[in-house]
Amino acid sequence: MTFKEIQELIKLITKTNLTEFKVKNGDFELSIRTDKYEKFKQQMPSVAPSPAPAQQAPIIQMPAVPPAYTPAAAPAAEQASPPSQPEAKPEQPGDGDAGQYKEIRSPIVGTFYRSSSPEKPPYAKVGDSIEVGQVVCIVEAMKLFNEIESEISGKIVKVVVEDAQPVEYDQVLFLVDPKG
Repeated sequence: MTFKEIQELIKLITKTNLTEFKVKNGDFELSIRTDKYEKFKQQMPSVAPSPAPAQQAPIIQMPAVPPAYTPAAAPAAEQASPPSQPEAKPEQPGDGDAGQYKEIRSPIVGTFYRSSSPEKPPYAKVGDSIEVGQVVCIVEAMKLFNEIESEISGKIVKVVVEDAQPVEYDQVLFLVDPKG
């Protein structure tokens, strides 16, 4: 990122209700905490006293989320669901062969788009062959549209994220068969 891009990012962050913002791209890492961070940090123990939510809190949970979140109910739901999830995951198409596939991951937090506009075809779809450096999607972050380029060549076997869905940093977007 250039110095000017960082300055613009700081200006945009100060206009939002964000408490903390982190981005990593290769060796470059940027972490910004606003003055609201300390207030949010002080409020967290009274809102979510159990250690499990505190481990998940860094970016995902914002002040508006905890009132709807019930700490006692969530761990019970999490404990009930994992036994069925691991059994179901290997049976899903493409997951059993995940070892032979390479992943294209999101380098930033934002909104995933398969094409540059709703009227245009997707950059990449299942069955397409892609090359290193080819744009495969867009991730919008703070009104900036970032073209995501493939770092691998191969054939797209699965689009993991739905169009116009939020994505986290390092979330898998595509599975690619490098042999294809």
